[in-house]
Amino acid sequence: MTRIRCKASAVAAATATLAVVLAGCGGDGGSGEGGSESKSSAAPSSSGQKSEDSAPGEKEESQGQTLATIKGSNGVEVAINSATREAGGFVTVKGVVTNGSNQAFSADGWQGAEQELMNNHASVAGASLVDQQGKKRYLILRDTDGKCLCTRFVGGIQAGVSAPFFAQFPAPPAETTEVDFQIPTMPTATIKISG
Repeated sequence: MTRIRCKASAVAAATATLAVVLAGCGGDGGSGEGGSESKSSAAPSSSGQKSEDSAPGEKEESQGQTLATIKGSNGVEVAINSATREAGGFVTVKGVVTNGSNQAFSADGWQGAEQELMNNHASVAGASLVDQQGKKRYLILRDTDGKCLCTRFVGGIQAGVSAPFFAQFPAPPAETTEVDFQIPTMPTATIKISG
């Protein structure tokens, strides 16, 4: 009887030790995405509008801070919340597009006139950053298929709806802290780069 109890205690101790070892080998909860990797699956915005290729952490973006607001002639407004210099040598611009018109907005012309970007409909693919001091324009980054590293608004943005967006660009030199953010068909806005 004592021998059976000893064996049972040994098995219980080994099981507990194995559980502790396995817990120590666990992953980080799936948050191991690289700094330069911007693609993720489609995620609904706070208003129920879907957008593709949302930037990591886009939902947590503080809407209290606004670097600039761009008002279009058709009731569409772009609020830029952040422009962050990333470790991978690029700048990520995040914000919110609000369709204040009474019809759906498909971002016509926002993909720009460059042939490679023409397949990026309903996106901010034509956006650019202009470094006035360095006299240089930075075009949006793209993947190997020519798709922009930016938000694509699936089905456009419905009337009265706001949708988050992000766009990534090569980073200007470290001494450049202000750039002009430009989207085709919209006025230019000067924004500060942080980080």
